[in-house]
Amino acid sequence: MIEQFRQQILSAASAGGKLRIRGGGTKDWYGQELGGDILDTRGYSGIVDYEPSELVITARCGTPLAEIEAALAERNQMLAFEPPHFGEGATFGGVIASGLSGPRRAMSGAVRDFVLGTQLMDGKGEVLTFGGQVMKNVAGYDVSRLLAGSMGTLGLMLQHSVKVLPRTVRETTIRFEMDEITAIRSMNEWGGQPLPISASCWHGGVLTLRLSGAQAAVDAAERGMGGEIVDDGAQFWTSLREQRHGFFNGSIWRLSVPSSASAIVLRGEQLIEWGGAQRWLRADASMAQNIRRAVTAAGGHATLFRGGDKSVGVFQPLAPAVARIHERLKASFDPSQVFNPGRMY
Repeated sequence: MIEQFRQQILSAASAGGKLRIRGGGTKDWYGQELGGDILDTRGYSGIVDYEPSELVITARCGTPLAEIEAALAERNQMLAFEPPHFGEGATFGGVIASGLSGPRRAMSGAVRDFVLGTQLMDGKGEVLTFGGQVMKNVAGYDVSRLLAGSMGTLGLMLQHSVKVLPRTVRETTIRFEMDEITAIRSMNEWGGQPLPISASCWHGGVLTLRLSGAQAAVDAAERGMGGEIVDDGAQFWTSLREQRHGFFNGSIWRLSVPSSASAIVLRGEQLIEWGGAQRWLRADASMAQNIRRAVTAAGGHATLFRGGDKSVGVFQPLAPAVARIHERLKASFDPSQVFNPGRMY
């Protein structure tokens, strides 16, 4: 399979062609417009190594995400950043390439925080190895983290080693009725206390929190914080992670701001996650200029996440100095500009 990938890449490079790296295609809608001939990764599948005692799993790019999660569940472990599937065909490579995390991200960390090592095939067909399988191995570690969220624009990520964590002993979900400003203040105040909050969501005048951890810690937090117990808590957080929640119908913006930023006044309905740091806005793409101006003023950036007119730019425009760094990285890993043309910018 490696040789097939190499030949497809070299043929495209010599002919001036383009390749679209694709696994299950569950995130085809994310990013700028798609382009290039498909380089299908699903044939390169399988868990290469899994050491439960070391909390590390290594798998090939085409491995179904469901297969990895099932293997971890058997040993009572998990991918702590809760990657969304967005469909049954989600692959491990797509998880790392998209860099998307779920509700637990604010407590546990993002995808890039768990990547220990990556094997990459560059635009010259060469296989490069970065990082390793232990946290103390820092050789090339920054490159492995850099590839998380790169949308396949730097090369074909053949396999990854990621850190996993034990599943929590107990989880419960509680709700409070409160307005947006009170919710943001409360999330930040609670976030500064030793409380086992693993997820948060404010929408429609209701703040929902998930408590996860040891039995005693969750029980104590539940008694001390009060609120209404939610019976279908697990279902709620899954609907939020997979964006099956009713809010996510229409054109959706993702606003990334400091968690302490006050309410951002914009036309459109909002849903707030990650203790206030991730705010979803349902609004038309025609509002792009106003949205980005307001979010920049709050110290963040805005992404046109779903739907809308992508000509406004899906991702926030880069500062000139940062754009030059991106260009040099692209030229270094993919000198013939073969991989995922225009997927990010």
